[in-house]
Amino acid sequence: MIRLAFGIQGFEVGGTELNALRWVERLSRERFGVTVVHLRADGPLRARYVQAGATLVHVPLRSLYGPGAIRQGIGLARLLARARIQVFHAQDICANIFGVPWARVGGVPAVVASRRWWRLSERRPEQIANRWAYRAAHRVVANSPRVAELLAQQDGVPPAKIVCVPNFLTEEAFRALPPGERAAWRSRLHVPADALLIGVVARLDRDKDHATLLDAFARVAASAPRAYLVCVGEGPQRTALAGRAQELHLNGRVQFPGTLTPPFNLNHLFDVSVLCSVTEAFPNSVLEGMAAARPVIATRVGGVPDALHDGETGVLVPPGDPDALAAALRAVIEAPDRARTLGAAAQAYARAEYHESRIIERLSAWYESLVTRRRTER
Repeated sequence: MIRLAFGIQGFEVGGTELNALRWVERLSRERFGVTVVHLRADGPLRARYVQAGATLVHVPLRSLYGPGAIRQGIGLARLLARARIQVFHAQDICANIFGVPWARVGGVPAVVASRRWWRLSERRPEQIANRWAYRAAHRVVANSPRVAELLAQQDGVPPAKIVCVPNFLTEEAFRALPPGERAAWRSRLHVPADALLIGVVARLDRDKDHATLLDAFARVAASAPRAYLVCVGEGPQRTALAGRAQELHLNGRVQFPGTLTPPFNLNHLFDVSVLCSVTEAFPNSVLEGMAAARPVIATRVGGVPDALHDGETGVLVPPGDPDALAAALRAVIEAPDRARTLGAAAQAYARAEYHESRIIERLSAWYESLVTRRRTER
């Protein structure tokens, strides 16, 4: 059994956080003993880590830098050494900056950093510290081919150190909802039974650019009276976006239900899945729309084109362009056969490339080979 430790910032709901949790839930307990080092004490995902049988270790860190961080780092290095951790894998930028150097100090044989984002941090000290973490790590994991290219070109990581392991989809993500359950959930979203529902699952912040989606939907709504829009998620832009929907006279046609965490893929509630971000790495919401066999319309940013092939497994549009997004929405609304064809192709591709059976075995075999390789390199 390989003794594996994950480093995470906390237990909040987000793409990086959910991916790390799903890895912990799916890795074989016969092959891996998993410890999770977390910098924040609590959050909505904590209970699932406990249920998965992971050993949780809280490092109460107020700052990534300074005397307090050094004291906590020495404690972490000692803990990793006592536990004889064989692989330490930092999952986010805070875990990179804090965890990677101290894992090296603690003598962990294989130390792995990650890049799961597209846009660099705006804080210069954070950028510098993160690049030093990449240098200190034995390997750096990217979650899409385009992110891997960015690691080499922007961060100067040698290609031989970069490993690409994409986000994955559980079998449940592909499972359609029974008609009665789907109808009940759509009723809870306050949309008519016969509505053509356009949906987005994303944090309500500027990077996700819901404002462009609202502008595009306003262009479509008058000629598509059955079309409704639901924006699932919370965030700092909620009040402004609700106000914008009113300005566009979309009252009743747009819903903001907040964060929803049902035990199924939310995209099965939609007829069209959308993501209109101005920056992304490799978003789970696009993969989940594909798994639900929905026509997915997304912006051509970051690693999105690695999964969504324009005209084949979905539709790509330029970021920040409401006219292009509106045209794409009209095209799938007015051609339901084409929409079904796109959805079916997307689901087949997602199952072939991103299903848990493929990715988890690939990840497991890589961890095992990394431990073996590090033994021989030492």
